[in-house]
Amino acid sequence: MPVEKPNIILVTTDQQRWDTCGPAAPGWMRTPHFDLLCRQGMRFDAAYADCPICVPARVSIMNGQYSHTHGMAYNGSSSDVLGREGTLPSRLRELGYQTCAVGKMHFSPQRTRHGFDEMILPDDYYREMARSGSRAQPMRHGLGQNELDPAMATVPEAETLTSWIAERCVDYILDRRDPTVPFFLWCSFSKPHPPLDPPEPYYSMYRDCEMPAPALGDWREPGRVPPAFEAYQVAREHDRLPADLVRAAWAAYLGLVTQCDYNMGRIFQALQDKGLFDEALIVYTSDHGEMLGDHRAAAKVFFHEGAAHVPAVVRPPRSSEPRMPGAVVTDVVTHADVLPTLVAAAGGEVGAEVEGLDMIGLAAGRVEPRRCLEASVTTGGEAIYHAVTDGRWKYIWYPEGARELLFDLASDPREENDLSSAGDHDAKLGEMRSEMTGRLEARGSALVDGGELVTRPVVEIDEKELRSRGWPGLHTERCDLDVRH
Repeated sequence: MPVEKPNIILVTTDQQRWDTCGPAAPGWMRTPHFDLLCRQGMRFDAAYADCPICVPARVSIMNGQYSHTHGMAYNGSSSDVLGREGTLPSRLRELGYQTCAVGKMHFSPQRTRHGFDEMILPDDYYREMARSGSRAQPMRHGLGQNELDPAMATVPEAETLTSWIAERCVDYILDRRDPTVPFFLWCSFSKPHPPLDPPEPYYSMYRDCEMPAPALGDWREPGRVPPAFEAYQVAREHDRLPADLVRAAWAAYLGLVTQCDYNMGRIFQALQDKGLFDEALIVYTSDHGEMLGDHRAAAKVFFHEGAAHVPAVVRPPRSSEPRMPGAVVTDVVTHADVLPTLVAAAGGEVGAEVEGLDMIGLAAGRVEPRRCLEASVTTGGEAIYHAVTDGRWKYIWYPEGARELLFDLASDPREENDLSSAGDHDAKLGEMRSEMTGRLEARGSALVDGGELVTRPVVEIDEKELRSRGWPGLHTERCDLDVRH
């Protein structure tokens, strides 16, 4: 018989690309526990962040809404758009669940629980390490939270934040929860987000492997690159990343992915020790990806595959129907889909304010797939871009300079061939442009006037001045925000 209210574990990583696990990853990549979830559950191959930045993605997980609806279109205070009620943990609590979050939440203020019964944060780890009396302390390598230069962890693996997060989850499952009620545990790893500082053995695990060559689109050529994209990379020196540095960064980054995966195995073992693994609902995804040298870029923000396409898998309880082990779903899904998926599995319902889809229902054919997913990032009151994708075709509109890009991801998954000016895809270009224009117009967006997209003039940049101001480190030592990794 199916369990009435399964225990629910949501595992998220931070800044993990879609092609670092599963069949899209290099053949030598080691992610055995992600692979286990895929064999037992449903893999979603078109999972995207509709606003590929930390806080917007996490807000969408928490309230089941698209970023253009909840209004967090860039990093900011989660309390501006989230309260205590109507969130994922509060909805599950109303259904009888005990709720706990362990790891990076990126809430602000960082102790704001937004409906969780309990939160255990990276800040607790750093306090514990500082008070331990040990001279070995984490992140003493001098690298910041947004640099791609790789380093080795300054503490042993068992004392890293990744290991500590897994240990706190194990404690919760084995000893610290109320065994008379179902639980919801959000395990939020802060890696593979920079600094790229894996401990051994992960530091050396992939150093001798042949790293994937960075993608380089024809649209990245001078005169074709969107000015907003170019300015962002220039300001952070991403366009000048040496090839050897990118290869070393990839090796360290993939080591961190495997470290997260192996530590996820410890959580699975704790569930197994309690006889809970088979009947738990487990969901795995990441908040966004990392460009990691693709198109002479790094970090996230933009709606390109490296930054916006994320891994996603749902492993239902063994006794539930439908289970569909090994299923691969190609319909587009996003972070807003996590809340309705978990609430439905817990026996609850959501109202019209929730825009996400039940991913299990989608895989089973009970839920109508979305035609397209809309994506955007806004800063300073102006949109950097708007985009739409149906999982195969992707259209990106940059208002500054009126630049548009069109990609056929089926034949060009690395987005190296912009089809917007090829001439033989005019019909698809018009279709995708109309799809996006119609959505913006329906919301009364100022980016549409008379049914046409509004453009902005190109802002000329002083390259030397822009480069002189940039340093991608930031918040390495003491920080009151939940952003240390």
